Amino acid sequence: MTNQILAYDLGTGGVKASIYNEAGESISECFVSYDTNYPQSGYHEQNPLQWWQAIVAATKPLLQNQLVESQNIICLAVSGHSLGAIPIGFDGALLSQNVPIWSDARADKQAQDFFTRIPEEEWYLTTGNGFPAPLYSIFKIMWVKENQPDVYKKTAKFIGTKDFINYLLTGRLCTDFSYASGSGVFDLKTWTYKKDYLESAGIAIEKFPEVLPATEIIGNILPEAAQALGLSEKVKVACGGVDNSCMALGAGCVADGMTYTSIGSSAWIAVAGHDPILDVNKRPYVFAHCIPGMYVSSTAIFAAGSSFRWIRDTVCRNLLNEKEPYDAMTLLASQSAIGANKLFFNPSLAGGSGLDKSPHIKGGFIGLQLGHTQSDLIRAVLEGICLNLRIALDVMESYTSVSRDMLIVGGGGKSQFWRNLFSDIYNKNILETNIGQDAGSLGAATLAAVGSGLWKDFNIVPTLHKEKSKIEPIKENSQKYEIILELFKRIAEVQSDIGDAIEHTNW
Repeated sequence: MTNQILAYDLGTGGVKASIYNEAGESISECFVSYDTNYPQSGYHEQNPLQWWQAIVAATKPLLQNQLVESQNIICLAVSGHSLGAIPIGFDGALLSQNVPIWSDARADKQAQDFFTRIPEEEWYLTTGNGFPAPLYSIFKIMWVKENQPDVYKKTAKFIGTKDFINYLLTGRLCTDFSYASGSGVFDLKTWTYKKDYLESAGIAIEKFPEVLPATEIIGNILPEAAQALGLSEKVKVACGGVDNSCMALGAGCVADGMTYTSIGSSAWIAVAGHDPILDVNKRPYVFAHCIPGMYVSSTAIFAAGSSFRWIRDTVCRNLLNEKEPYDAMTLLASQSAIGANKLFFNPSLAGGSGLDKSPHIKGGFIGLQLGHTQSDLIRAVLEGICLNLRIALDVMESYTSVSRDMLIVGGGGKSQFWRNLFSDIYNKNILETNIGQDAGSLGAATLAAVGSGLWKDFNIVPTLHKEKSKIEPIKENSQKYEIILELFKRIAEVQSDIGDAIEHTNW
C-alpha cells in the first residue's frame, strides 16, 4: 500500500499535520502553535495568515520522514475550529489581519438586536446553536457591518477557518454542512441557510459561501500552494469539516449514541445521532455531522487545556525549562490531596457556556489560604476542568444513555494522572486507545480518503481504535468528588452573578 493521506487539524492553539497510510495508520505528525490575541474584554483574535504559515511549517518535517513519499500523498482535508467569519474581498484578498475566533464574544449588542425580531428560543431550537449567541458567525458578521462598514462592503464571502486554508489550497470559496451549521442561520431540519434569519440580521445571503458535503473534492492543490508545501499538484482537496464533527468521526462515532470526551484548548462531551439533542435550559450545542443525515450534540467548557496552559505560563514559570513542563506539573498535582486541600478553581477563563448561569462568568480560585502550595493550585485547575465537564456529562445523560466506558481524546487524554481524575470524577471507566490525541486528524483524513475513493465509507474508523488501557474509578474517591461537585456548582452560581456585576460596572 503506497497511497498516503494528509490531514490538518487546525485548532485554537495550533495546527497538527499528520500523514496516514492507506490502512489508516498515522506514520508521521508535527504540531506548530500560534498565538491568540486578547486586545480587550471579550475580544479573542487570530491572524489567518499565521494559520497558513503554521501549516507550511508543520508540513515540511512530515516529508522528511523516511516512511513518507510526497508523490504518494494523493488527498488531504482540514478540520478547523468553529464559528469563524473571515472576510475575503471581491478581489480575493484577506480583508482583516486579525479576525475573531470561535470564543470571541464582542457581538453581544448585535445578538440582542437580532432577538428583538426573532424569538431567541425559536432560534436555538431551529439552529441548535447552544453556545452563547454572540459567538456565532452571523452576529460577528453583523458586528463587522456595523463597526467596519468598509470591510463589509468589500467582502465577497465570509468563510470559516478551514475554508480559508482550502481557499489558499484550491482558490475555491466554499464550506461544508458541518461548518455551516455553526453560522447561526443554518436550519438543522432542512440543512440550508434560513432566509428569514438572514433578513432579520440584515446580511445578504450572497455573503455566505456555497455549502458542500464534507467529503466532496473541491479541487486539486494550486501550483503555488503545492510548491510551498512540497506536494504534488495532483493532490486532491476534500472540503473538510468543523472540528467538533471531525473529532466525533475520528473518535469512531459513526452510529447513534456513540460518545467521547475531547480535551483540547476547549473541551466537550459529544454524542452522535440521527436526531439532535436540544434543551432550551442547558443548551447542548449541535453541529451537523460530517456523516450525511447525522448530528453531533455536545456540552462544553471553553477553557480546558487553555486553563492548564495559563497556569503553566503564570504560576508555573519555574517549570518551563523542564523537558516536559506538563508532566512536571501533573507530578506536583499528584502530591496534593483530593479536593486540592479545599481549593476550588472554575475554568471559565474564556467565559461561560450554556452550562453556566451567565456567559459573563469569570474563572478563578476560591478558597485560597496562606497554606496552599503550587501543587494545590495545579491540582485545583485539573479538578476544576473535570468537575465542569462532569456537569456537562450529567446534562447529556439526562437525554441519552451514555456508556460506562468513556473514550478520552485530545491532548489532555495523554496524562495518566488526569485520566485518573476523570475516572473518579465522572465515576466511569476511562478508555485510552491508540488514537489518543489524533481523533480530529483521523476524522479529517477519513474525509479525504472517502472523498477521493480511497476508502469505501466511514465504517472503517471504529476498527482503527485499539484499546491501550482502561482506568476504573476508585469508589472512595468518587464519593468524595460527589460532595465536592455540589460545592463546585454553588460556587459557580455565585461566580456567574459576580461576572455579571463586573461586566456591567464601569470605573
